[in-house]
Formats: sequence, C-alpha cells, structure tokens
Amino acid sequence: MSNIKTIDPSKVETRVLHKYLLSAVAPRPIAFASTINSDGRVNLSPFSYFNVFSINPPICVFSPSRRGRDGSTKDTLENIKQVPEVVINIVNYPIIEQMSLSSTEYETGVNEFTKAGLTEVPSKIVKPPRVKESPVALECTVDDVIELGEEGGAGNLILARVKMVHIQEEYLKDDGFIDSLKLDLVARMGDSWYCRANEQSMFEIPKPGRNRGIGVDALPEKIRNSHILTGNNLGRLGNLESMPSSDEIKKVKESSEVKDIFDRLSLEKEIETELHRLGKKMIENDEVSEALAVMMSNQKIKEKN
Repeated sequence: MSNIKTIDPSKVETRVLHKYLLSAVAPRPIAFASTINSDGRVNLSPFSYFNVFSINPPICVFSPSRRGRDGSTKDTLENIKQVPEVVINIVNYPIIEQMSLSSTEYETGVNEFTKAGLTEVPSKIVKPPRVKESPVALECTVDDVIELGEEGGAGNLILARVKMVHIQEEYLKDDGFIDSLKLDLVARMGDSWYCRANEQSMFEIPKPGRNRGIGVDALPEKIRNSHILTGNNLGRLGNLESMPSSDEIKKVKESSEVKDIFDRLSLEKEIETELHRLGKKMIENDEVSEALAVMMSNQKIKEKN
C-alpha cells in the first residue's frame, strides 16, 4: 500500500493549495466568457472553474477568482456587476492557443478578441458578443453573483441562465445532436497542462439501466477478490442486471477456450486464474455477461461434485 500525503488547507499557502487542488480536480471544462461594461468595452477571458448545474432552469456556473497576489478582482466580474450578462463560448482544440493568449492580463479596456485574433459576432439577446470561431456559444443573463471571500484566491460564483444556444452545424450528427468526437473539446489540467477529448482519448461506458445492477457485492467471493480483475472490471460486472443462469454457464463451458483450460490444467487455483484471465479479456471486449459465466464455470463444477 502506498504512503499518503495529507494536507491541511488552513496550514499551507494559497498558491500551494492552488497547485494541489487544480491538479487533482481535473480535467475541467473552460468557460470562454465574453462580457461588456456599461461603457460598451468588451472583455474576453477563460475560466476553468466552470460547469452546467441545472437544465430546468438551464444554469451554468463559472468563477473568476480574486488574484492571488493582492485579492483584486478581474474585469469579467466587474463587467458583470455593471451589465449582468455573459456569453459562455465553448473551447475546442482549433482555438486553444488563441484562448490561452486571451488569458494574458492586458490593461482594462483592451479587447482580447482583437489580441487573440478572434471574431466578434453580435448576440441575439444579450449585449456581449460571442466568439464566431467557438463551436458552441451560450448567451446568458446573470441571476446572481456569490462572492466567497475577499482574500486572494477567493472565488466569485456567477450563476448564468442560458437564454440562447448557438451550435455550428459542422459539429452535429445526422440526428441533430452534438457529435462529441467532432467537437474535439479541450479541458484544463494542473500547471500548464491541458487535455484533448478526441477519438484517441474518449471511451464509452454503458450507463446503469433502469433495472438496478447486481452490484459488486453480489459477485462470488473469488471473483470479488480476484488478483486478475481490476476495479473497473468489477464495476462492469456489477452493472449486470442478473447473475448468469445455469444454462448460460453450461453454454460457455462448452466453448473451445473454456474446454481448453480444463483440459490443460488440473489444479483448481490454476484453472481459476486462467478463467479470470479469459473473463477479463471478454469484459474488455464488451462480452460482460458471458465473462461472468466463464468465471463462474469452475464454481458450478465444484457445486455439482
């Protein structure tokens, strides 16, 4: 078992806690927020304290934190206090470098659209413009601003109500919904790291069905405690809605791969290990129900004896 480093937030500097938390709580989506002040000056800044928190009503929350060095607030927050509206532009890989450039702390009044080489597009409902190059843009009004403190690093939760959604059609599937592979989103990690949600890094996991999965605790003890199976393997098995029937176990026992294991090996422990290796391979090939039947085939033989 590995050693554990334990940190008390009250006993470390803000910058130290910042490095730990932002590396641990990741990846984080990016709110590329365009705002405008009462004089009509536009600001564009990215924030990775961001997510969608409600669908009905549609609410997104992002947080421009106070600067760590002096506790001062950012132009985005000051603009929203003057004009409580924002466009949250979603960031994908084709604009990641321009987004990063816009995070430079230019003087108040400098338009980051211009500095980053991005295009302003008038919004339909709110005053701030949206980013033409962004794959998805959310026009929002601001319901509330919750200030969490006055010291450096304190967050300011902006509750933004989505009023209009704009999606570039090239990112849609034939059914009209967003194609996550085409979207090619990016997310913030710790330090200067980002990650890219493309075909090489994305994977699917079947959601638990309406009927409850049997759970890991329902699996036979030797499967639960297997040194071959991973926690992910057990989680996939626990998502099954029922244990395999005796007929299903009998069927897999007649397969050439399982027969070969019983023909080659005689020691119970060796047979169990090989069945678990085969079961693991089957789980990773999405043959989950059959995998459990395979791993239980040795147990059933014992019960008959």
